[in-house]
Amino acid sequence: MIKPITIQKLLFLTLSFFISQHSLADVAVKQSGELRLWHKTSLTFDGPQTSENDKLNPFIHYRLNVEFVHPATGKSYVIPGFFAADGDAANTSATAGNKWRVNFTPDELGHWTWQADFRKGPYAAVSTIAHPGESAGFMDQQKGAFTVKENNKKLPDLRAKGRLEYINQAYLRFAGNGEYFIKAGPDAPENLLAYADFDGSFHNDGHKDDLVKTWQPHVQDWQKGDPTWQGNKGKGLIGALNYIADQGMNSISFLTLNILGDDQNVFPYVDYSTYDRFDVSKLAQWEIIFAHAQSKGLFLHFKTQEDENQGLLDNGGLGLHRQIYYRELIARFSHHLALNWNMGEENGEWHNKYKSMPQSKIQRLAMAKYFQENDPYHHLVVIHNGLSFDDLLGADSFYTGLSLQTSREDYSLVHPETKRLRALPTTNGRPFAVSVDEPGHHKFNLPPDSEDPEHNLARMNGLWGAYTAGAWGTEWYFGYAHEHSDLTAQSWRTRELFWQQAKHVLDFFKLSNVPYHKAKNHDEIIINAAGAPANNAWALADIGEFYIVYVKNSQYDVSIKMKPLKGNYSVSWFNPRTGGKLQKGSIDNINIEKEGNIFWGTHNAKLGKPPINDGKDWAILIKKQ
Repeated sequence: MIKPITIQKLLFLTLSFFISQHSLADVAVKQSGELRLWHKTSLTFDGPQTSENDKLNPFIHYRLNVEFVHPATGKSYVIPGFFAADGDAANTSATAGNKWRVNFTPDELGHWTWQADFRKGPYAAVSTIAHPGESAGFMDQQKGAFTVKENNKKLPDLRAKGRLEYINQAYLRFAGNGEYFIKAGPDAPENLLAYADFDGSFHNDGHKDDLVKTWQPHVQDWQKGDPTWQGNKGKGLIGALNYIADQGMNSISFLTLNILGDDQNVFPYVDYSTYDRFDVSKLAQWEIIFAHAQSKGLFLHFKTQEDENQGLLDNGGLGLHRQIYYRELIARFSHHLALNWNMGEENGEWHNKYKSMPQSKIQRLAMAKYFQENDPYHHLVVIHNGLSFDDLLGADSFYTGLSLQTSREDYSLVHPETKRLRALPTTNGRPFAVSVDEPGHHKFNLPPDSEDPEHNLARMNGLWGAYTAGAWGTEWYFGYAHEHSDLTAQSWRTRELFWQQAKHVLDFFKLSNVPYHKAKNHDEIIINAAGAPANNAWALADIGEFYIVYVKNSQYDVSIKMKPLKGNYSVSWFNPRTGGKLQKGSIDNINIEKEGNIFWGTHNAKLGKPPINDGKDWAILIKKQ
């Protein structure tokens, strides 16, 4: 006997059918952000009502992707979306809602179209097939279009430069203005995001709560018009970004996951022990910080894990927890213009005291491959030693950069190690971009100004040692043996005298006005008065075009071996301690009259003395006229 259907059952079936077949015209979508080149534009959809802790996990069992197409060029980007609670969670602390969002940064002017793909099913979020599960209704297959206008931002805002891209070279280049990039900035505190003004359970969960920061010393650096959330929250960390940018630095570095690590207060999750539920409001507040950093010209170094927790997710593998973690990072933050993804600080099996399983070669390779396949913008993907990088050199490696840590208090390993890594064979035809992201000893470096106001070793062996070896950047760790350490620092003013010296290096490369991205290390061309290799000088050069020479002690005469190519070369000096302009020394011109005939040998050109013959370190620019 067929039972009669109840009115309630009929209404339920009708509503279910309506939801599953939800017409595109009925779904609300809100576009926010400036529709300009290199600007973030966001589409926020009305989707299913859910919450961070819903039985049907919104971070696992739904997948929102939106394809953006530029018909004039044929460019296409598939951008992952994310659950956004009520759409304003940074201010409301909402954990539930029906808003779903995608962030996109257009790189072409004119007409763009988009189409949403919204799926629902077991583990849909990590599925690699085109149509997992079933349609989730709502915005599924919804289409739209918009027009992108000219960019109107000015420096230091990175939107004035465009996306920073790895282009199969050892230096990164901005797509908008074609400028190459050299970075310098703090690598500490690594727990930068352990910030009291962020939402979340980390403040009082019993895991090193004493390390949570207020960034109070930098509240004074917050400026009227700068962002905040929930009233006056965020001023300390926003002020810190203002300060470090005002010092001329152009990068910051931070962990996004340090469960089991030295700090244990930074994680994207709702709590310390749950790895499949994300804290929507905290991540929205992170986005405010990252967006402000980019507006101040600061590169974002995402360190996705540290040594202690490399096996925390899926025992180091690329299982459910690691994939949804990476997907959330990409969906929420990959739209930013200048960043790299670091697969792990001090990664791999290299010591004998592990808090979680160390990652194997296969797992190290799998992480980079995931970002290669899922980051729509193909940002630089790096990994940190720990284990050396020799297992990442094969055809199955998708790393494009290396993040180097050295271990001597005098920074003396920075130059030779950077040279060694720059000389590694290309991987899939790609040279590694090498950055020295922890130049000294973990206990002692970088000391505060109160202990080492001149920072001579850091400047000479760390800064100039890295860049003359071919590094594209340096970041500066604060040793834990000092006050204001890597974990406890809340004021970047404690190293202000050093930031000034780091700025001088960046200034020098701008003043030099040479295509340094074409240069390689050529220490072998520097000789002393006796004709032997000089052990107190380094050279970065594009042979025959320009030479950047750094001498540690200018009281010793040095010359450079120049091929006998006919040409006239200017010689300028730069003071790395005080900065300023390029200056004339005792020799301001080198004229090579001989045509290039290898049998004539080389031309040993004396460089003379600096404008002030103080016996200290100087940089020299030899440039073909």
